Amino acid sequence: MATTTTTTTTNTLPLSQQVHTSQVPRGPVTTTLNFYSPPTDSSAPFNHVDTPPAGLPQRNFSDAPHKVTISDIRDSSSLSTFTLDNDAFAIIPNQKPASSSSSAVDFSSEASIQKTYYPEIEALLLKHVPNSNRVIIFDHTIRRSSPSSPRSPVQRVHIDQTASSAAARVKRHASSPEEAERLLNGRYRIINVWRTLNSSPLESYPLAFASSSTLSDEDVVPVEHRYNNGYTGQTAAIRYNENQKWYYLSGITSDERILLECFDSEALKDGSKVKGGRVAHTAFEDPRTREGAEGRESIEVRALVFGP
Repeated sequence: MATTTTTTTTNTLPLSQQVHTSQVPRGPVTTTLNFYSPPTDSSAPFNHVDTPPAGLPQRNFSDAPHKVTISDIRDSSSLSTFTLDNDAFAIIPNQKPASSSSSAVDFSSEASIQKTYYPEIEALLLKHVPNSNRVIIFDHTIRRSSPSSPRSPVQRVHIDQTASSAAARVKRHASSPEEAERLLNGRYRIINVWRTLNSSPLESYPLAFASSSTLSDEDVVPVEHRYNNGYTGQTAAIRYNENQKWYYLSGITSDERILLECFDSEALKDGSKVKGGRVAHTAFEDPRTREGAEGRESIEVRALVFGP
């Protein structure tokens, strides 16, 4: 059975976020993550985002559960140790929204999110992604661990994009075929900006992510990602490999952001210093979570990031 590591720290959280802080699970944890198990008929894997057409399953592949030890990066001497180029994730702390920004966002309103929160995300990416010069935000997802929620935390190891789907996104969201060609000739990335919407430090279904430097190409399996509007993208399922190194940020608060880099074109170049440029991630059930803990609410905003 996993045990909770207790650390003595100075609590700098706002009073509203100090509720239950001492009860938030901290330190490394060993738990089960769900990895890829291929279709039994050896067909190409697919997944339907929404209700599938009659006669088709939601997905044609299954899960391979494995016990994994996940390190708590709160234990690191500096969160800046982890970088997009090496790990394909980064932690951005102390994101105090301006009075006109996400403090005024109604996260139950699509229009409010797009009008008020998207500009904050664009500014954050331009500031924290080195040499970036343009951002195109193309969608977002809110997840709640409520049975009535249309989107719940995904407890399956995955990457949101592949090289193929990233290029398709550029072509889809560029203003013209000529602009798409120009953008594809430069560096382009897809980065998710993840944050909790909980008012207290997150306890339930935290997010785990594996350093891209420990993820081998053989671990990554392209999966057709089918939408009911006719669009077919591509995500990636992940095979288990004991060499993968997994992390989480215990008790993440609403003023912290996780950058999840799903694709970086620089990683495809020979001799690149970018180590993979794609982060496997998943929600997980922490066996130490107390009974009655507040259910997770989170938002992830997905963006194309260009430059240099």
